[in-house]
Amino acid sequence: MTSELQRLRLSSGTELAYRVAGDRAAPALLLLHGMPNSSSGFRDIIGPLARHVYVVAPDLPGSGGSDALAQPSFEAFTDGIEELLAALEVGRRYIYLHDYGAPVGLSLAMRYPDMVHGLIIQNAHAHRAGMGPTWADVIDFWTAPNPRNQAAATAHLTLEGTREQYVKGVPKEIAARIDPAHWIEDWRVLSLPGRLESQRALVADYGRYVERFDEIAVYLKRHQPPALLLWGRHDIYFALAEVLAWMEDLPRMEAHVLDAGHLLLETHSEQAARLMTAFVTGRAAA
Repeated sequence: MTSELQRLRLSSGTELAYRVAGDRAAPALLLLHGMPNSSSGFRDIIGPLARHVYVVAPDLPGSGGSDALAQPSFEAFTDGIEELLAALEVGRRYIYLHDYGAPVGLSLAMRYPDMVHGLIIQNAHAHRAGMGPTWADVIDFWTAPNPRNQAAATAHLTLEGTREQYVKGVPKEIAARIDPAHWIEDWRVLSLPGRLESQRALVADYGRYVERFDEIAVYLKRHQPPALLLWGRHDIYFALAEVLAWMEDLPRMEAHVLDAGHLLLETHSEQAARLMTAFVTGRAAA
């Protein structure tokens, strides 16, 4: 098996980078990362999970090794990931939703509900409940998309803002376990030509994703996909109220709130891998 970065040239002409590992004949697990990182954020769980599932971990366009799109949007991202899954001949799949990966994964799930084995939800919005005070500037920008509001809504697109995605709000002893090299590398990639412009476009487009929340709620309540929720309780961007909102839509969902932050896998990868393995194999976690 391999988790080395590979590339696929999409029909749009852009290149999508991705990692795969495990047996192609096994059920698939699509790992969708958030901001500010890439598929490298799954480095500690790909190996353990690949013993049981066929792992597909793409770099979303404009992240990691993937080209930025000329007109970035989450629907365009979904089209690219759908093309990747077709090229890899991936059928039914589990989908891991995190941060910016949620608009992509849920859009895929709604396009092909019968292809979903289950959802793994990790600090991902599908309700307004989890959008606390830290979203005020972004919401103002969606309401009045002028240059002043855009500057406030995208003020996190700096090295310090990238660092904060990892450690802000996280207890010091837990944050100390995170290697600064990871956010430094994320910022290096974000600083490449076209990447910050792509991120600014996504901040705007996330408002269109929020407008789909009612549609998403209908999908969840109608199809009731099996679901596992892993939540970093110290995430200042994705409030704990979102956990209850997910549980109301998916009352049979298994939920675990961990002593972690927004990028839970940086500090709790072993526990997450164990819980995810139990979920995809149908076994109770030890």
